Amino acid sequence: MAFTDEIILKLKAGDGGDGVVKWHRNRREQKGGPAGGNGGRGGDVYLRGVRDLEYLARYTSNPKFVAEDGAPGGGKSLEGKDGDPLIVNVPIGSLVTNLSTGKQYDIVEEGVLVKVLTGGKGGYGNEHFKSSKNVTPMESTNGKPGEVASFKVELRLIADAGLIGYPNAGKSTLLNTITNSKAKVGNYAFTTLNPNLGVLDKYVIADIPGLIEGAHTGKGLGDKFLKHIMRTKTLIHCISVERDDIIQAYNSIRTELVSYNAELANKDEIVVITKTDVLSTEEVAKRIRDFRDHVDTDMQIYSVSVLDDASVKDLTKILLDKLA
Repeated sequence: MAFTDEIILKLKAGDGGDGVVKWHRNRREQKGGPAGGNGGRGGDVYLRGVRDLEYLARYTSNPKFVAEDGAPGGGKSLEGKDGDPLIVNVPIGSLVTNLSTGKQYDIVEEGVLVKVLTGGKGGYGNEHFKSSKNVTPMESTNGKPGEVASFKVELRLIADAGLIGYPNAGKSTLLNTITNSKAKVGNYAFTTLNPNLGVLDKYVIADIPGLIEGAHTGKGLGDKFLKHIMRTKTLIHCISVERDDIIQAYNSIRTELVSYNAELANKDEIVVITKTDVLSTEEVAKRIRDFRDHVDTDMQIYSVSVLDDASVKDLTKILLDKLA
């Protein structure tokens, strides 16, 4: 099943049941007073957050769902049964937009029901219309239709930290190393087509697919990637020491973040210079010195090679302290 992080669902609440015309009947009186019951209410529609990032893929073949209609009223003044509600599961972190009204629902808690559509009221049976002037009403009303709308569901990952940077910055390899996850790794752009997750101690680390210049306008895989960064608490900005100009690489990604959403400028960030095994110790130190000379002096900058157990251990401790 392919990973899906965006889908449009067509949802409908149940219609109300119709009211009915009925009469009290017994041996002596074939047509007594009015006894037609009201129809039941249509089922409401709810969203519920679940801890399954791949849940949206279940809806790709059939994105239409309808809650149960209310039952019609019955004789002997019996009201029709209310329709069962429709509960639509979406992954925690989903931003759901009613495309008819623009109203948005942020699904951030597991198991909490959020009502998005209301079922139709049941119609009135003829007993409802009884009065001193109308003792044998023939009236009844139909149930009201339930609300209907299309909803855009966008999954935005909730993670304690997000690995960001250009393609081939070593993010997937680093995630695999520090969390024992199994993200796909390859020395070509866009190996990671979907966000990968790993757990470091109790903290969720997300490997956000590689960004490129113009990503905020949709270039490459664009804002499909950037939206996942919005909910991460800490950014781990990975820059490969292989790049000729790590300063330009850093500034370029920062520009994409801020161009997408200015709030990202204030998000907590550390910089990790990766793949340090490909250059000499002296050259790595020089590039990091040059980098420090051109960026905020208070910025936290670390270096790592996944082939160097000591550097991985040091970085892991730093991350755990940072996220605690």
